[in-house]
Amino acid sequence: MGNAAGQVPKAIFVIVDGIPADVLEIVATPNLDAISAVGGYTRAYVGGAIDTPSESPTVSAVGYMSLLTGTWANKHNVWNNYILKPDYDYWDIFRLAKAHDESLETAIFSTWTDNRTKLIGDGLQRAGGNKLDYYFDGFEKDTERFPHDSAKNHLQQIDDLVATEAARYIRENGPALSWVYLEHTDAVGHQHGDSPEMTQAIELMDNRIGLLWTAVTSRQIEHGEDWLLIVTTDHGRDLRTGKNHGGQSERERTIWIVTNHDELKESFYLSPGIVDIMPSIATHINLAIPPHIAKALDGQSFIK
Repeated sequence: MGNAAGQVPKAIFVIVDGIPADVLEIVATPNLDAISAVGGYTRAYVGGAIDTPSESPTVSAVGYMSLLTGTWANKHNVWNNYILKPDYDYWDIFRLAKAHDESLETAIFSTWTDNRTKLIGDGLQRAGGNKLDYYFDGFEKDTERFPHDSAKNHLQQIDDLVATEAARYIRENGPALSWVYLEHTDAVGHQHGDSPEMTQAIELMDNRIGLLWTAVTSRQIEHGEDWLLIVTTDHGRDLRTGKNHGGQSERERTIWIVTNHDELKESFYLSPGIVDIMPSIATHINLAIPPHIAKALDGQSFIK
């Protein structure tokens, strides 16, 4: 929503992994539809500019880091899912939040622990130290509670757990900045490609988004807060099978963004990049971006 006088601005961004825009657009997603009816829906892109230094692989961790830092891989230096030597000189949104105001409460709810430990680098001095006040992750490593199977059903169960806890925590505590990451759709895509299984996985994902949307709307009503919700994906998939990604084909580069913000610039509808999400969040929650960080950004805010 647009900032209103006296309302405390807060933000939550959600990455649902590996959902091509053309598939999302033909699957029933009533919760995403409800969010976009308040704000908007658009196709967007990942992968930087082709045949330039910013060209970046359409791979998950690369996309996450581009969102977090507002920069492409030639700056943040994450080129694959191994996350070997991220360049933390390009600050993530949580570091910005804590540098702006240490009292801003932050949280992450994630089906992949590396989002916190490697990409955000929470607790690492070179990444800005402790930046997260609450985290809920690590379950993919608990093989006793979530036995791994070839169908990746454990990821569906973990996504359910993560989304449920995120909704509870947001409803009860209302952190200023939160990240929710859900992985199951990508696992289904790798196994089944464009398929009824992928359709079902997207429908399940939309149900989880509904939990978050209910939590956000309840905070707005009960606490008079001004919440920004952004939902996106990290990459598309190959055209032939829908199972693969990583290259620079149009379908692999094409993602989408859903938001409830009702004061969107025209640029939102003109294929924004995933790098535009971080400065948009910063705009909504009124974060001051240090000049040396602002100068390095590849993205620009798509909200007024």
